[in-house]
Amino acid sequence: MTPILQTATPYDVTAPRPLPGIAPLDMAEWLLVDEAFAPQMAERARFLAERRGDVMAVTEGAGPATDELLQFVLDWLRDHGTGYDISANEVRRPDGVRVAIDRADPMLTLGHLVQEDLCVMEKRGDEHVLTAAVLCFPASWRLSDKIDRPLLAIHVPVPDYDDGIARRVQRLFDGVQPGRPLWRFNAHGYGDPALYHPSRENVDEAARARLPYLRSERQCVLRLPQTRACVFSIHTYILAR
Repeated sequence: MTPILQTATPYDVTAPRPLPGIAPLDMAEWLLVDEAFAPQMAERARFLAERRGDVMAVTEGAGPATDELLQFVLDWLRDHGTGYDISANEVRRPDGVRVAIDRADPMLTLGHLVQEDLCVMEKRGDEHVLTAAVLCFPASWRLSDKIDRPLLAIHVPVPDYDDGIARRVQRLFDGVQPGRPLWRFNAHGYGDPALYHPSRENVDEAARARLPYLRSERQCVLRLPQTRACVFSIHTYILAR
């Protein structure tokens, strides 16, 4: 299969910031449409049709947050989305594909609307828990291993993610406010350009620098105003080096 690649990222991956590397984001710049939109969206549709149980999950009680997220994204696309046409019952995407708005299955609808993977994090006790997600392009983790688990468990075993960073990230999730999203990026070498890449490649960091593909995620965190759930969005870039 021909790799689905971009030619550039909208940020400088050679200038990483110390973990967790968070910065403020203009709400109007949340969701992106890039040169790989059409083939990535076709790949998302294939995964959602053929392996829905691997790429989508909704836990009991997450309905109010997922319902709010769908309407939030529709409103955002109406106000800011380049190339989207929103009507009462369907959305025409920038690639011309029409997506029916199924409010009985909000995460599936979202999976067909935007390039970003979307994870819903809700406060349960002292931590945010992953209660719903559409994750078509995982990078070295499986949704089934992380769904309904708290933030710290989701990030283990990420290199350099120690308890101190975990506490800082939890404080960021606690502190993010509606209309004031945050963002960060990562960048790692990969030998395989597949977008669905749940398994870790067993190479050290020095070897990663020599691998033929650069995989980078633009990760954003925002808070929904009604349910107060946090949304963690992931826009995936894969570049040939």
